Amino acid sequence: MNKLSPFNVVSLTLGFAFLYIPMVILVIYSFNESKLVTVWAGFSTKWYGELLQNEAFLDAAWVTIRVAFFSSTIATLLGTMAAYVLVRRGRFLGRTLFSGMIYAPLVMPEVITGLSLLLLFISIGLDRGVLTIVLAHTTFSMCYVSVVVSSRLVTFDQSLEEAALDLGASPWEAFRLVTLPIIAPAVISGWLLAFTLSLDDLVIASFTAGPSATTLPIKIFSSVRLGVSPEINALSTIIIAIVTVGVISASLISKHQISKREREERMAAG
Repeated sequence: MNKLSPFNVVSLTLGFAFLYIPMVILVIYSFNESKLVTVWAGFSTKWYGELLQNEAFLDAAWVTIRVAFFSSTIATLLGTMAAYVLVRRGRFLGRTLFSGMIYAPLVMPEVITGLSLLLLFISIGLDRGVLTIVLAHTTFSMCYVSVVVSSRLVTFDQSLEEAALDLGASPWEAFRLVTLPIIAPAVISGWLLAFTLSLDDLVIASFTAGPSATTLPIKIFSSVRLGVSPEINALSTIIIAIVTVGVISASLISKHQISKREREERMAAG
């Protein structure tokens, strides 16, 4: 096992400090008694109570959760199907164009994506609201799901699926009973990634949201322009906690699936 050199230790320390010290400071000041976010006046949880009474933030949070859930679910379905076609169907007419369209949002600037979707919705006469945000978030997050699932399908032993077909299973039954359980950790990871990206998005949502639907990042950005309040610190702390729980849950699910598969392989070998 290679030991970390002093240079690597210093680099990692500075990197993690740059990433996480601002978050730690934000969490600490969310428990600040004072209205001034940079002046510590004692420990207090009153800003969390104030946040729970702020109807504007609560409405925006509810819109954000709905959008993230529906967009990540649709993106996971479409992204998984796209990954399966790209990995399992080999070369077919239009494959290059299809893969390019799938992966284009990965390199496309968010401003361009948001503006193009805005023009599309205006041209077809679709009023901006929750539906347009869901469609927009599905468009850009589907490619991330496709990348995650494709990486798992590439390493998947296709002989297991072929064995199920030889035993009389239909292609759909082979996918549902054999392939899907094995790639489930990747599918779940893709869903969580799409959910997180939707929660975090500001640029695309600002183009596709209407007056009847304001997401939480838009609301926070609008409020910060008038000055940072302790309520925003409290809200940010809650978001950090939710994302942390999601990441830990995904890691535990992945480890459980890997351990389960290793046990099954040992039992089969024994």
